[in-house]
Amino acid sequence: MIGAGPLVLLIAMVTPSAAPGFALTSSAFAAGQPIPKTYTCGGENLSPPLSWTAPPDGTKSLALIVDDPDAPDPAAPRTVFAHWVLYNLPPSAGSLPAGVALSAMPSGSREGTNDYRRTGYGGPCPPIGRHRYFFKLFALDVLLPSLGAAGKVELEQAIEKHILAKAELVGTYQK
Repeated sequence: MIGAGPLVLLIAMVTPSAAPGFALTSSAFAAGQPIPKTYTCGGENLSPPLSWTAPPDGTKSLALIVDDPDAPDPAAPRTVFAHWVLYNLPPSAGSLPAGVALSAMPSGSREGTNDYRRTGYGGPCPPIGRHRYFFKLFALDVLLPSLGAAGKVELEQAIEKHILAKAELVGTYQK
């Protein structure tokens, strides 16, 4: 029997967090440091090399979103600009080399459309100021169906209820 007082229902909100050991790094730049020009529109516009460790148990695939929350001006940001949208990366791959094309990615990997309105990596190219670039790697409990050339928003919607953990690497760039 419930007492005369109000019934209190506690609901725990589970948000994905970094699983122990799940990390994303690059041999090209350290966390919080500038992204070398080679990996930007001012250089060769190559994707930087990326490595990950220890996706949590139950991870079936990984999704990667690279975006800039400081667009167009860090002093007055108005949008989050997507630079790279990838999904269905096999967790066992462990890395992506610099300048990787879809044809050289692990089997089953898929690319979505970035905000340059094309698939593939589009490097940092800020019009003004120093911007932050977030490389967000999501461990998922599913292998996603083909989303075609989905953009960042569509990928975020598709993975929303399937995220086991998230690893993040932030770099900066200023022309």
